[in-house]
Amino acid sequence: MQVAAVPAEVVVAVPAVAVVVAEVINMKFEKHFPTERLRPFIHYFVVSENELESEYKIFPVAGLVIGFQYKGRLKTIQNKIATNLSAAGITGLADTVKTFKNTAGIGTILVYFTEIGFAQFSTVPANELFNLSVSLETIFDKSAVSEVEEKLAEATTDKQRIKLVEQFLLRHLKNIQTDKLIVEAVRLIYQQKGAIRIKELNERLFISQSPFEKRFRKLVGTTPKKFASIIRFNAVLDSLGNSKSLTEICYEHNFFDQAHFIKDFKQYTGDTPEKFKR
Repeated sequence: MQVAAVPAEVVVAVPAVAVVVAEVINMKFEKHFPTERLRPFIHYFVVSENELESEYKIFPVAGLVIGFQYKGRLKTIQNKIATNLSAAGITGLADTVKTFKNTAGIGTILVYFTEIGFAQFSTVPANELFNLSVSLETIFDKSAVSEVEEKLAEATTDKQRIKLVEQFLLRHLKNIQTDKLIVEAVRLIYQQKGAIRIKELNERLFISQSPFEKRFRKLVGTTPKKFASIIRFNAVLDSLGNSKSLTEICYEHNFFDQAHFIKDFKQYTGDTPEKFKR
């Protein structure tokens, strides 16, 4: 999938409303906000460029991400095996850290959807993309994807590239009615920083578990429980920057015990909390 180009020693954590990136020489990572019509469905665009070949990690985030490489290419690395990715692709929600490698001189436009924004552009259930990075042609018309790829390669400014991606998205905007119950569910999960029981969600929303989970998975991309876990993980990341101890952070975020905390954290980052904080 087309994600931002970040050197190996730097890790990107992208919560729903923030991008955290260390300053790196020869790297560009700039956020741009969408036009008003797209704003309810897209948090922001990012223009990322890196002059160096780099291997880097991406942590789980709360929304789907589309990427267009207008120069250079990207690979995903799993179990030391590298797989080439399409120049235009999409990555679904994930419950584990992912490793990518870019060629030197890469340039990428990233589209960070809101938690249920993707459903406004495609009839493909978001959960079918869980833990996957696939070509954008599996979601949208091949000719439409090829057209925007060609125009992006010819564009000379970031403003032109952002406009081309916005035009592509506007052509696919469906203007369907938003599922307000799922919107409220997402709000409640954020309100509790992910530390909320699904049974409590069902009770507060006056809906039984089975139909709720089906609607949630289709729009958000994973189960309510897994989504809440991703939100809690990102809340933990925010807490690591303060002076609190790992024990305090563990219980502040309602982990049952230290072992559970360490297991979850290692799944999402590949490191223990202690090693990561150090």
